[in-house]
Amino acid sequence: MVIRDLLTDEEWAFFAPFVIESGARGGRPAADHRRVLDAIFWITRTGAPWRDLPDALGNWNSVHRQFRRWTASGLWDVMLNALSEGSGDAALQMIDSTIVRAHHCAAGARGGTQNQALGRSRGGFSTKIHLRTNAEGLPVAVLLTPGEAHDSTVYSDLMAAHDRDPEVLLADRGYDSDAIRDDVRSRGGTPEIPTKKNRRVQHSVNRALYALRNRIERFINRLKNSRRVATRYDHTANSFVGFILLAAIRHWIRFVHAA
Repeated sequence: MVIRDLLTDEEWAFFAPFVIESGARGGRPAADHRRVLDAIFWITRTGAPWRDLPDALGNWNSVHRQFRRWTASGLWDVMLNALSEGSGDAALQMIDSTIVRAHHCAAGARGGTQNQALGRSRGGFSTKIHLRTNAEGLPVAVLLTPGEAHDSTVYSDLMAAHDRDPEVLLADRGYDSDAIRDDVRSRGGTPEIPTKKNRRVQHSVNRALYALRNRIERFINRLKNSRRVATRYDHTANSFVGFILLAAIRHWIRFVHAA
């Protein structure tokens, strides 16, 4: 059986120091870690159930347990922070969100659906992914809420998730509020946010800058090429955001090597 889209040597060179150090106590060889990552990325890309993992990529239960351990340890967040701190232009930043339809099997986790970022929106049973990106549309922060949450309610958490303030912040009308505009200015930045039509005071945007917002929209489209992200199957928000971060990290690595 031919397995497509395995890690390249360049991609493995990025992952290796993180996963080998995190698994040093378990004594796994580097080749085994690489195969586990290949298996996790196969699940991320195909959206298949864990039990359908090809035998060539290892025992599904072992891979699943390792994914859970790495995710619970915050390893993916560490990797994303390393990428966002080490490259990319963060002077211009963007925020946006996207709705992901949840499969019915995502329900049932302890604590109720709201505690697992699941809710009911016009799109049905869903989760909303909130993103903060650099000028290239590559994420520096990722948050989840139930699908019905308004974009502006997560703004403060998104801004707290990354320590570099933007000089320019691009966002759509969903973030049009005096509080958000004032906060961006208090950080020394310029809000480029179009005004809702029902607002008495209308704010103009720099059209050339605002046109760059298509980069975050294009990233969202690429993110959803990973079927485990495009549809939520996971009971827990922690597991689902793990797949989102993995897909985002791989896009980051490919951007860095293509630059």
